[in-house]
Amino acid sequence: MKTIYSILTVVAVLFFASCDNDDAPKDTALFGVPQVASKATLRNSVGVQAPHETDSEGKIYVASGKLFYIAQESGVHIFNNQNPAAPQNIAFLNIPGVHDIAIKDNYLYADNYMDLLVFDISDFNNITLVQTVTDVIQFYAEFPTEAEFYAPDVYPNEGEIITGYTLERRERPEGMMLEMTQDAMANFQSTAAGSVGIGGSYAKFQINDNALYTTDAYQLNVFNISEPTNTYYDKSVAMYFWLGGGEFETLYKQKDYLFVGATNGMYIVDATDEFNPYFVSGFSHATACDPVVVSGNTAYITVRGGNSCGAIEDQVNVIDITDVTNPVLVSTTLLDNPYGLGVRDGSLYICCGAEGLKVFNATNPEALTLAHTYPINVTDVIPLSTHLIAVGDNKVIQYQYGANHTLAPISTINF
Repeated sequence: MKTIYSILTVVAVLFFASCDNDDAPKDTALFGVPQVASKATLRNSVGVQAPHETDSEGKIYVASGKLFYIAQESGVHIFNNQNPAAPQNIAFLNIPGVHDIAIKDNYLYADNYMDLLVFDISDFNNITLVQTVTDVIQFYAEFPTEAEFYAPDVYPNEGEIITGYTLERRERPEGMMLEMTQDAMANFQSTAAGSVGIGGSYAKFQINDNALYTTDAYQLNVFNISEPTNTYYDKSVAMYFWLGGGEFETLYKQKDYLFVGATNGMYIVDATDEFNPYFVSGFSHATACDPVVVSGNTAYITVRGGNSCGAIEDQVNVIDITDVTNPVLVSTTLLDNPYGLGVRDGSLYICCGAEGLKVFNATNPEALTLAHTYPINVTDVIPLSTHLIAVGDNKVIQYQYGANHTLAPISTINF
């Protein structure tokens, strides 16, 4: 009996140990879980509101004495900036999914994840939405770099889009589930005349006479805005073959040319025929993040590596574009963490995030010299003829130009 009891005891222990093992912690991984929203809900939420604060990073745009802070995927804050020393917050356009705007005369154009919106801003006390061009913008939410897998069980139905991702720790997939997550990940990865405003170096909207250009990862979208209240999608010009696989990041216009900042270089597009732009030439570099600005026959590109941008050293490249069919590198200056930039009257302003706002003497583009560093965390600038506007984390700072490439603060807007 003792022997039988002992055997039963061992079996019981093994059984319960096995049960405990089933409840043991599993190997887990971070999943990117889509956030899904109804297009109808997003469209119905567009409207004009009283001015208020924001907690979203933003871009800047200026037009007709007004300063626009484009709070990413939130809305557009409008300031009366006739007196840069005392900007007045006057209105807020609630636009979920906004990333860029452009303005010509009395009309403001903005994206809303998947739509192009047209606002009449002739009276800032009575801004009205006059048209929605539906489903003409391709929006792909940025997949979180920390995620190891894509959650295949959450997906948009008809009339819905993915607006972003949350991180969720789940059991690491195996077998069939691993194949499903890999398949889902693969699918995810494939998937001017008149008064025109001015955007920063990270702008993705540009106006050329009666054409509005917006950008997706690999194409240029062309809209006809000759009649603003009857704006319509004209065509898309595929850019993948122009860029050789590089992803479109920024768009800058000078005269009849568009200068594309892409993840693998700068590309020049002839837009003389505003509705039929075509590729002219390019300057390539290793994968990196790089906005571009142009002054005369010289283009300036900040190239930032690290994180998801690439492995190239941080630098600013100066390109001679006297012959637009054959852009030539004339100088390279290494600097830490460059973001947006602007150039005016021989001064080159480069935003280096926590490394400060750096001002270079660019009188000789072939030999940039650092003139000043201002210890402020900013990511983009607009050098106007009157003063300079810089944008940082929930902050807009305006500066007066001084002698010898100096800047003196005029005002600061904190959100």
